[in-house]
Amino acid sequence: MSSQGQGKTWASLSAAVLAILAGVAAVEGGYVNNPADPGGETNHGVTVNVARGAGYTGPMRELPKEVAQEIYAQNYVGRPGFDSVIASSPAVGAKLVDAGVNAGTARAARWFQQSLNHLSRGGADYPVLAVDGQVGRQTIAAYQALERKRGRVKACELTLKLMDAQQGTHYMSLGNPTFIVGWTDNRLGNVPLARCADSVKAPT
Repeated sequence: MSSQGQGKTWASLSAAVLAILAGVAAVEGGYVNNPADPGGETNHGVTVNVARGAGYTGPMRELPKEVAQEIYAQNYVGRPGFDSVIASSPAVGAKLVDAGVNAGTARAARWFQQSLNHLSRGGADYPVLAVDGQVGRQTIAAYQALERKRGRVKACELTLKLMDAQQGTHYMSLGNPTFIVGWTDNRLGNVPLARCADSVKAPT
């Protein structure tokens, strides 16, 4: 990783992904089994259902960090297509991954797509997306169009702000007093706008 202006340039996409996953794991912490949590048993942020779906059959309390990281990389980066976003904007990608772990990857993707649609000025700047919760070529093309229109850093800042707004509305709609303080403190504004200057070195 090297400095470039006020941002950081990650030497590779994999290096950026590992840093993002480490940040998510640090927030999630270790084993919990809170009756108020609909996800049930959780360790390193991985719920029991996700762990079983990934093939882990052991006790959740003993889920190794290495296995959790592999599950993160597959379920919350590669499969939902968030790696393509990280390549364009590590900051927006970090927001997607963290929101995906906390609220589901499809919901996080919809927040991203809805943000892009609002920022398109009703389709004047680029085509409006179908909000289907799937980050594919059209979603990436829309974000790149936003970058060309607003500039790389400003496109990221605008997107993060709108995603945070939707995430906050989602939390308030759940009516869950047990977790609202922690969610608000740790999940909203958790990707500093200063990170919008970060980038990933293009492969040679």
